[in-house]
Amino acid sequence: MSVGSHLEELKRKHQALSVKVEEAQRAPGIDGLQLADLKKQKLKLKEEIERLSS
Repeated sequence: MSVGSHLEELKRKHQALSVKVEEAQRAPGIDGLQLADLKKQKLKLKEEIERLSS
């Protein structure tokens, strides 16, 4: 897998997690730990994207 295609895949995963986080924040009974885990996953992806982009 080339770096470019890997980067695109990471961006797709990051976007999907963004949607999940937004939906979870609007859900009435969201577990705080689940939300925190989603946000951590999203941050790790963002850091990896930034690392590969530079």
